[in-house]
Amino acid sequence: MRTKTTSKVWIIGLNMKKILINKDPWQTRIAITKNGTLENIYFSAHAEKTLERSFFKGTVATILPGIQTVFVDIGQEKAGFLHISEIDRELAIKKFSETNSVDEPEGQKEQPFSLRKALDVAKIFKTGDPVLVQVSKEPVYEKGAKLTTCFTLPGRFIVLLPNIPRIGVSKKIEDRKERARLKDIIKEQLPEGMGAIIRTTAENTSAKELNKDIHYLIYTWNTIQKHFTEAKPIEKIYEDLELSLQIVRDHLDEDVEAIITDNKENQNDIYKFVKSVAPEFTHKVNYFAEPINIFEYFNIQDQIEKALYKKVSLKSGGSLIIESTEAMTVIDVNTGSFTGKGSMEDTILKTNLEAAEECVRQLRLRNIGGLIVIDFIDMAEVENRHRLFNFFDQRLKEYDKFQSVVLKISEFGLVQMTRKRSGKTLVQTLTDTCPTCMGSGFIKSVPTEAYTILRKLRTTLSGKAFGPEVHLVVSPAVFEHITTLEYNAILELEKTFNCKITVIRKDAMSLDQYKIEKK
Repeated sequence: MRTKTTSKVWIIGLNMKKILINKDPWQTRIAITKNGTLENIYFSAHAEKTLERSFFKGTVATILPGIQTVFVDIGQEKAGFLHISEIDRELAIKKFSETNSVDEPEGQKEQPFSLRKALDVAKIFKTGDPVLVQVSKEPVYEKGAKLTTCFTLPGRFIVLLPNIPRIGVSKKIEDRKERARLKDIIKEQLPEGMGAIIRTTAENTSAKELNKDIHYLIYTWNTIQKHFTEAKPIEKIYEDLELSLQIVRDHLDEDVEAIITDNKENQNDIYKFVKSVAPEFTHKVNYFAEPINIFEYFNIQDQIEKALYKKVSLKSGGSLIIESTEAMTVIDVNTGSFTGKGSMEDTILKTNLEAAEECVRQLRLRNIGGLIVIDFIDMAEVENRHRLFNFFDQRLKEYDKFQSVVLKISEFGLVQMTRKRSGKTLVQTLTDTCPTCMGSGFIKSVPTEAYTILRKLRTTLSGKAFGPEVHLVVSPAVFEHITTLEYNAILELEKTFNCKITVIRKDAMSLDQYKIEKK
């Protein structure tokens, strides 16, 4: 096997697309860069197991007809939830027929989801039923994993849909003849009742390579079905490839200059995988043998840190402010110090276009999904608003693999969109809720805490006979505030309750901590 270890390979083509892998005994980190800029980042802690794309032999635990949802026990801390919209039609008809003795209506085979409104989860499942489910989204916050029976098995050129007879083609493949050629090849090879999504990497690929991918995925599906019949309840029966191989499978194409890993064993695994699926790219698999950390060398660590900040600076001097809640993410665009050389309208348009491109990058990098509202800077000319919308929509289609729906710019200059959720956001992955502010993003001011403590002191003194001397132990900041600005208040309390109050500073105390001691 050919191995590159010299520094020369890292210097050549610094402005190309790279897949960089940092593999430690405790965690794997994978960065995808373009022109030296971090585009995507992935993490996998070895002590934690990723659920997304895994298959389980679940057991129906709870049925909620009111919201058409079934909770399924898959052996995790929280049961997964399966909504009726995620139940494939064939399974629904089969289960419904078993309990209601009805035949499938004729003429419905070309309309896979036409009976959804007529079906009821309470008539499809009963408590204790075994069911084959796939995790479509990782558990988030207090929610369990999102489950589906509309299964997907990703390959290099296609995503197999084992129980959905539809064929879709990536929008990035624009040539009509090529789209038709790919569809014909896939249709010829797929068994009846199966479908596929043809990926961008399939463009101009030979029928032989496509068939190889299809047959491997069909074999995998048959293995999953066999394991389902043999498995015990709530057992995991299939999981996707190890993370680094997933990323190579999903991203390796002509645009990738190099796959660089700092782990020799990982390099061997990737080399073997690439040799089996894309042997023409084996020369791109490299080993990073430098003493410095690979993420430090390629300036990835600093870019990860910046991706946790609310504020994102633009090259023009403008900025984005990104704030997320559980239900929505809001992005505010500001001109900042940028004044431009032309008219104000031209300056605003240039800032908005730059912001739109950065928004697409940040959505990918931070893995932001769900409802998103972007507050671009208001523009007076309708033509410029159309230009901004078309530019933003095109950038999403070109650079973001996740499905999104974007509405036209509103009268208030807002762009509303939805983007498919996939696992945790970058902030959820790398941070915990602040124990001081409990996630609110702010803490009470020193005067506010000081006044609260003084009120507590007054209440305590009025309710108990403390004797001639009382000690008030507080944090350094509160001590400084009370002794310099509120000393008269202490004297007033001493006079009211006929006692001596000594304020004591304790460095180990946090701002809101205090003690009232009888002496």
